[in-house]
Parts: sequence; structure tokens; C-alpha cells
Amino acid sequence: MLVIHQRTAARETWDAELELTFEARSKSRLRCFTTQGEEVGLFLERGQPPLHDGECLQAQDGRIVRVRARPEQLLHVTCSSPFELMRAAYHLGNRHVALQLGEGWLRLPDDYVLKAMLEQLGARVETVEAPYQPEHGAYGGGHHHSHAGDAEFSYAPRLHQFGGRT
Repeated sequence: MLVIHQRTAARETWDAELELTFEARSKSRLRCFTTQGEEVGLFLERGQPPLHDGECLQAQDGRIVRVRARPEQLLHVTCSSPFELMRAAYHLGNRHVALQLGEGWLRLPDDYVLKAMLEQLGARVETVEAPYQPEHGAYGGGHHHSHAGDAEFSYAPRLHQFGGRT
């Protein structure tokens, strides 16, 4: 089994590839297989952002493994005006739906209830198969249980950290 504990900078070349859905790229512990069929155990640091398409990992044996976003069934949302698109995004955000944002469009996992809601709002919704990379969120970091105080973790959201902290 190929064992992976760390992320590394993107590389021009790699030894193996993982093709993973967004849900799988969001996990810190995962049993999966390379595109060549080799078993992989992911043991990444918890609380980190999801893996991105093109990101690289380093296996214990030194091999570099590239992550590729697997195409998924998604809803592709467009609207007749920027205001209508903003309104659709508001209603989806109010339901805590992770969104991939593009110039004039939104994408989210295929869901018949959300599709019906969006159509009721007047949005044009089509089903597409594409890699899914939603916004990670303004506050980053995620939930944690640190008891080490500020030396270990800054509780201020990353979005609102201005200047350096000592």
C-alpha cells in the first residue's frame, strides 16, 4: 500500500495519480486507489482545506502523487441578470450549499430539491458532468479542538486577520 502523510508543492512530473471526487478530496483519512490500481492510504493533517485539482502529495517512499478532480454530476446555474444570480446564490448559501463560482454561473452537486427551488426562482439549471471545486469559505481552518491557546491556534477568522501577529 502506498502511504501518504503530506502535501507538497505542485510538480511538473509525478509517479502516480489519484482521481477523486470533491467529497473524497475533503477527507484527511481515506483508502483509495491510484489510476493505475495501486492501493493508497491517505493520512493527511486534519483541518486542512480540501485537496485541489493538480495538487501533489508525497508518499512515504518518496514518490510524488498528483491529485486530479474526478468529474461529477453537477447543476450548472445561470440567470438572466447578475441580480438574479446573486439571489440564487443567496438562497443556496442560506441552505449552506457549497458553490463553485464562475463568471456568470454557479455549480453545485446535483440535487432535485435544490434544482426545483432554483427553477422556481427563475434560474436556468442544466445537469453537467465536470470537476467540482467549490469555494472553501471565507473563514478557512475549519472546526478544531485546540486547547493550547493562541500559541497553537489563532481563533480570529483568517479573512479578518490584518497585518502580522506575533
